[in-house]
Amino acid sequence: MSTSQESRNKQLVDAFIQELFTKGDLEAVDRYVHPDCIDHDPPVPDAPSGAEGLRRAAVVFRQALPDWHSDVLQLVAEGDTVVERFRASGTHTGAPLMGVPPTGRAIVLDGINVFRIEDGRIVERWGRLDELGLLRGLGLVPA
Repeated sequence: MSTSQESRNKQLVDAFIQELFTKGDLEAVDRYVHPDCIDHDPPVPDAPSGAEGLRRAAVVFRQALPDWHSDVLQLVAEGDTVVERFRASGTHTGAPLMGVPPTGRAIVLDGINVFRIEDGRIVERWGRLDELGLLRGLGLVPA
């Protein structure tokens, strides 16, 4: 795969993350994610698999943290794969999150996503989120 294709794949992942999670544009899922996408690690409990699970994650986080935004710390591409290291944050002033009523606390969530791109769409995703950090931010476990 050419370096220019890898660059386009990185731009696609960055645009998807910014449009869906930072701007809250739920239609970004339709533009960037293949309908049959396989999500190996759904980002929120009880999420449907694939594209709809990613949409649900955006809804959950943006309802609970209305100022939620994601900062891409690093994008690495090799072939059809893009690895994103990110730090997302927001203030818990909206809906309950993980059963916790709004706390007014700033929540920071670090994570890594691995996306596989095919024909200009995300077709697979693997991810790990700092779930312990999230629980600490919500006050569910001691810091």
